[in-house]
Amino acid sequence: MNKVSLVAIATMILVASCSDETTVYNSPEENVLLEDNQTILDNSISFENSGVLDIFELDKTTGKVSKNEDGTAGDYPLTLVGQVTSPSYRGTLLTASHVDVEGDYAYISYNTSGDTYLGGIDAVNISDPNNPRVTSRLYYTNADINSIKYDNGYVYLAGGFDSERSATIEFNSFVGKVNVTNGRFDISGGITYGFQEGFNATDVKITGNTLLVTSGKDGVITKYDKATVTSTNEAAFADLRAMAINDNTIAVLDGSQGVNVLNQDLEVTAQIGIVSDFGDFAKRTLDFYENNIIVSEGAKGAGVYEAGSGTLLEYIPILINPEGVDNSDVVTNAVAVNEGIVLMANGGAGLCLSEDAGDNTDLVGIIALDGSINYVETKGDYAFAASGKSGLQIIKMNKPSTSLEAACSASPVYSGSSNLNVNSGEELAYRGSKRFNSVNVDGGLLLCGSWTVRNAVNINQSGSFEMNGTFVVGRNNRRRNVTVGKDATFRVEGNLTIYGDLILEDGATLAFLGANSVVNVLGDVVKNGDVQITGSFDDVQNKF
Repeated sequence: MNKVSLVAIATMILVASCSDETTVYNSPEENVLLEDNQTILDNSISFENSGVLDIFELDKTTGKVSKNEDGTAGDYPLTLVGQVTSPSYRGTLLTASHVDVEGDYAYISYNTSGDTYLGGIDAVNISDPNNPRVTSRLYYTNADINSIKYDNGYVYLAGGFDSERSATIEFNSFVGKVNVTNGRFDISGGITYGFQEGFNATDVKITGNTLLVTSGKDGVITKYDKATVTSTNEAAFADLRAMAINDNTIAVLDGSQGVNVLNQDLEVTAQIGIVSDFGDFAKRTLDFYENNIIVSEGAKGAGVYEAGSGTLLEYIPILINPEGVDNSDVVTNAVAVNEGIVLMANGGAGLCLSEDAGDNTDLVGIIALDGSINYVETKGDYAFAASGKSGLQIIKMNKPSTSLEAACSASPVYSGSSNLNVNSGEELAYRGSKRFNSVNVDGGLLLCGSWTVRNAVNINQSGSFEMNGTFVVGRNNRRRNVTVGKDATFRVEGNLTIYGDLILEDGATLAFLGANSVVNVLGDVVKNGDVQITGSFDDVQNKF
């Protein structure tokens, strides 16, 4: 690793600040290490659990949560792309604390629980959903990094360090500005820092040319000039945990009393009093949700409030209380909203998915992920769950494209069993976005949209199956096969992923339609006799 000496305090260049309580230095900070071992970066992605994700659904009649394998096919055909394993520094495993997504990259921050100050940041290239890559990593050996935000060639970090070890800096909370180019951190020109009151900086956001940073426990929200990281304004609060921005409105979550709505001058224009135990030094977030604000409230779950009046509209409860998990870890740490989908990071109770039902929020279920989920972010077709020492889990939501939905509008939306069986002589066609337990085709079937299958897919003798869109079968640690039987036909237009073998029996035809089909077979392509493969396609694993 390349080490940059950081508290060469004597050589730091002091920059004039607009606040007596904020000091800015243009110089690297002590004990910042850039990982230069490419093998370590390459091995930081795990695909062990990749593939179809189960959702433990809520039975509204019994109140129980189960996989519902033999019931109606479920919505939300999610897949796990892979996991960014948490880095370890000198035997100490770091904890994923926050993630920000911009373009082809996800940026992850890490911290360490307890009194130890140790953290870091990762840049992950997610442009290829079949092959995410960690492209750069930075360790902070004397600081926790609690939040991260990318903007225009830089990542901005909010965190805390032990100011008692510094002869010059009196505040624990800081914001740092690090250059990043094509997913690689560049610290050769130094890192720009700003410091502010508060035990630990908890969140960082950007609006226009302004950088906003919150710090908790007798801290402040500070407004910085984004280019120079010099402070221009600040306002004191008792215990700031997070913030959200909607147009010109800033909402901050104060663990001592609830939500404060601020204008651009950091003046309080409205308050939402919340009587909840937010915990000491615990991660809690909030987000704007249409005309509402949704707040993570620990053991209570998530509260939904009308942004204008502050009226409590509903509580979204924590769906399960798993056995063997300490009650202190069954809490809503963070919330995120994506086109009517609400995701709740519920610690040891997992990642909960709910959907907007107009006048309320309907619980769907718990996404089957490893680890305690302490933060969630979602953007576009992806969700990112920071699961503590289990690292960052990259989830693809597999939303059908609008153009595909229009092209398939003549077919009905599928609403049947999770075990889809097409009998001999039947010709069925459906559109939609569903999770199947199994698919068994003796007649003819067209599926247009996004689909996942937990178990095997069988296209039996003389059967015909055509998929248009996304189709994913099995998972890496529980492989399942797709079998195309004797004289059967499998037509593919779109993205086909099989965590298992593709078995082609004698006389089988595999036809790729269009010019942009992608096939990703994690097992083997087995040809049992004379088979025909036609069309052009991208063979991700080179199995053909």
